[in-house]
Amino acid sequence: MIPTLHTLLTRAHRAVALNLAALVATLLLAFCFMPAVAAPPAAPADTEAVLSAARKQIDDMRKRIADETDDAVLVEQRGDALDIQSKADAAAEALTPQLASVTARLSELGTPPEGAKEAPDVAAQRAQLEKNSRALDAQIKLARLLSVDAGQTAEQISAQRRTQFQARLGERRDSFLSGQFWSEFHEEFPRDLNRLEALRDDLWTAVGQTPKWGWLLLAGVAALAIALRVWVGRFLLQLTSTRVPPGRLRRSFLAVTLVILSVATPGVIALLIQAGLDWKSQLSDSTSSLLTNLVATVCFGGFVSGLGYALLSTNRPSWRLPHISDVVASRLRWLPGVLGVLVVMIWLAERLPVLLNASLTTTITLTGIVAVLTMAMLGAVLAISRRLRRQAMQEDGTPIPLWVSLLLAAVWTVLIVSLASLLAGYVAFGSFLVKQVLWVLIVLASAYLASTLIEDGFSTLLGTSHRDSSGGEGPSMRDQAAVLLSGLGRVAIALLAIILLLAPFGEAPMDLVQRFDQLRKGLAIGEAQIRPGAVLQALVVLALSLLGVKMLKRWLSNRYLPTTELDPGMQLSAATLFGYGGFVVAVALSLSAAGIGLERVAWIASALSVGIGFGLQAVVQNFVSGLILLAERPVKVGDWVSLGGVEGDILRINVRATEIQMGDRSTVIVPNSEFVTKTVRNVTRSNPLGLVQIKLPMPLSTDAEQVRELILQAFADHEDVLDEPAPNVFLDGIDAGHLVFNAKGYVSSPRAAYGVRSALLFTVLKRLNDAGLEVSSPPTMLLASAPEPAQAATPAAVPPPASS
Repeated sequence: MIPTLHTLLTRAHRAVALNLAALVATLLLAFCFMPAVAAPPAAPADTEAVLSAARKQIDDMRKRIADETDDAVLVEQRGDALDIQSKADAAAEALTPQLASVTARLSELGTPPEGAKEAPDVAAQRAQLEKNSRALDAQIKLARLLSVDAGQTAEQISAQRRTQFQARLGERRDSFLSGQFWSEFHEEFPRDLNRLEALRDDLWTAVGQTPKWGWLLLAGVAALAIALRVWVGRFLLQLTSTRVPPGRLRRSFLAVTLVILSVATPGVIALLIQAGLDWKSQLSDSTSSLLTNLVATVCFGGFVSGLGYALLSTNRPSWRLPHISDVVASRLRWLPGVLGVLVVMIWLAERLPVLLNASLTTTITLTGIVAVLTMAMLGAVLAISRRLRRQAMQEDGTPIPLWVSLLLAAVWTVLIVSLASLLAGYVAFGSFLVKQVLWVLIVLASAYLASTLIEDGFSTLLGTSHRDSSGGEGPSMRDQAAVLLSGLGRVAIALLAIILLLAPFGEAPMDLVQRFDQLRKGLAIGEAQIRPGAVLQALVVLALSLLGVKMLKRWLSNRYLPTTELDPGMQLSAATLFGYGGFVVAVALSLSAAGIGLERVAWIASALSVGIGFGLQAVVQNFVSGLILLAERPVKVGDWVSLGGVEGDILRINVRATEIQMGDRSTVIVPNSEFVTKTVRNVTRSNPLGLVQIKLPMPLSTDAEQVRELILQAFADHEDVLDEPAPNVFLDGIDAGHLVFNAKGYVSSPRAAYGVRSALLFTVLKRLNDAGLEVSSPPTMLLASAPEPAQAATPAAVPPPASS
């Protein structure tokens, strides 16, 4: 008997028992985020007895671990230890609220008064509560201690299995090429054959004990299952073509449904056969266990076959998911069926010798035969692929990618090493290598199909790229959510695939389930217990809260605030403040949903205070300044402001900065603290009117009244000049022999003052020219040039001395 191969196949049929087809796509979410389904807690009176019995069972396991050599027994013991750990954790979780309730009732009673006798009923109640509190506390501590012991026992069993697994891989037996091996085989094989005939007789007797009408009924159900399989396959094809949104989701969805049907159909037939053989429960426990595990193995074989058929898709090449040519798919159409049968043969070669207590040489022979068949199948696939690639290179001239060549070379190397190990007598090692290659192919193909389904599902159902976009806008939130969720799903599938690839090295799928269960229980950080389920709940609460805040903010902005007497700037400020407050409330609700109360985030506030002290002063200052701007409203959206050389209209007041649009349509981002700490000129704050002012110099001989009437008439004729305040013309005075007229008028906005002033100047100058009135030119000043240095020095020169 070679337990190594039994270990590998035990892992396989246990994976099938968990429905590996659904495991690849949903195991991570199911065990990480969904609450555990636990049995109802036992009554307090029975809890201590149950925990004591479990403690005794754990002690017995620990005594037998070192001497146990059967890997199947170790797997069963480890499952029992993990089951005890789960029950102990469930008991502790169930008793904790009861202890909290008793403690709360004791606190309501308070401390007994000193020097005074307590009422008898109160004293009796207090004594009973204290007794219950002590009992519950002791049971909780015992349950937690038992959970730790059970976990340690499971780890010891895993370590023992890994040690035995490594030892068996290096074990050497007589080679198949030696005569001694075949001599032993000829001596022991007849006895093993007799044991096999006993099993056959047992099964034949079970067949005879089942009534004929029972077999006819089971045969009818099996035929109905096959017919239903054909009908469901056609119905799903039609449903996928008509109901599923267009795109790759149709192909991936149909591939997954075909895999599920491939698992269900042979599984149902195997279950019917088992029911017929065990019609009156006449089979022995070992034979019944063999049949039960055989049903799971048949399901796994159906899964492998369905996976191959779905990926090759020889009947519908246009629906094929991987990039495989039609020639390759057609040449390998036999592969899925052979793989399914080979999986069942591998399991039978592992399980039958254990059931029959066969000799070692028979077990080695069966293992070698199955390993050689597996190598032959893989070698045939590689040879066919190589020949087809060479033909493609000769026809198209397309070179083979380097990674493909390296991968094929690695597979060939493993097959050669496996064959050499079998011939050298290292049967366990050689068989393990070739079956590990087969296991890797199955896991990678399953991960590919699951990740493809996840990506296609999210991108098709949530994304908008396949829909007609009306405005040509960028990716929407639906596209972002689709990319994010598909990425998370594919990462989860990749992690699960890596864990499953490492499963044969002393691990099993139940170990994976146990680790996911530990992840579900959460991680304690201080007093806070972080659980994946609580984190998911907090994210859902945060998303729903933010969505609600966004909808309410939109309702305020579009429906309610426009009905009030608030100006548009104040409406925007109120909606923005509501958004800030709603965000704070949403974060608080999500923290509460995660089990983190606001009183537990004091350390976050401390860390923020340190960060503010070192480098976040400006950020906090701008944030607080933004709140001040929204509350006090010294400036608001739509105001025309001037600040530090920047002048323009306020477009938006954000959390950190304010956006100002200048006259050239460019936008300037100004920190909010600038509006609070510096001088700001707000042109439109108190008076929204714009001033239009014109100054004209006229000669002294000009008729001032005529000029005044012409200018006033020009102001009155312009439609943008307001009647109130009325325009007026002033005479500023006489400057350099000219009369200076100063005309003033008002428009509805300072933004219109410049254009109106220009139009009025054109009109006034034209009317003055038509009236024969001339505008004086501005006075000029002539500056004389400075004299040359020599000329300037001449007047000051010393006169020549007088002649005598």
